[in-house]
Amino acid sequence: MASARQRTLDAEAPEGHDGPLRLCAATRLARPLDELIRFVAAPDGSLVPDLARELPGRGVWVLAEKQAVDAAVKQRVFDKSLKRQLKVPRELSSQVEDLLLKRAIGALALANKAGLVTTGFAQVEEALEKQPILALVHGADAAAGGSLRLTRKFTAISSASGRRPRVIDILSVEQMSLAIGRPNVVHAALEHGGAAEKFLSEAERLARYRRGISALTTSASTTHDALET
Repeated sequence: MASARQRTLDAEAPEGHDGPLRLCAATRLARPLDELIRFVAAPDGSLVPDLARELPGRGVWVLAEKQAVDAAVKQRVFDKSLKRQLKVPRELSSQVEDLLLKRAIGALALANKAGLVTTGFAQVEEALEKQPILALVHGADAAAGGSLRLTRKFTAISSASGRRPRVIDILSVEQMSLAIGRPNVVHAALEHGGAAEKFLSEAERLARYRRGISALTTSASTTHDALET
């Protein structure tokens, strides 16, 4: 016979989802693991975001949205869930965002080291014509004209081949430059490969956190269909 907890999870499961679920301690919604962040208590009583879901100990799961983490702090759900007084910083939601951002930058750096990243407007435009591109990356603060021109071209080529165009615009030019290791990286094209897929996963996770799960009901706003303008 299913436990009361499992019956709750089953009742609140997103339609069409059959993977592992956890209850968000702040909203009490049952969500897939990829839509949650796990927190654990360190030996010194501080609260640690376990973004890789690898740390030992009992975890507290919270919806991967900045507002949900703020609500969890305000409601003291970490202390209540772990039944102990913890050192929970008021700026926890901002700390989590910084960690997610670092993971996205690091993943882009690894994709670049794997030879899967082409940078520069002209080079990206040429790459679009030569080979299937997994995604475009534009600096969030890039001039709209150049980004739109590349996005439209990417959309047309992808649509003609029956592929879904994906565009990422959550990193600033400075952050992209940091990841690539050269100045003024404004546009980049990602080739297909495991390291590039990992970056997209991290970018999508950061997008969920900043803009909310609802922004990703079809495809991430920051990994959105390039048909959107």
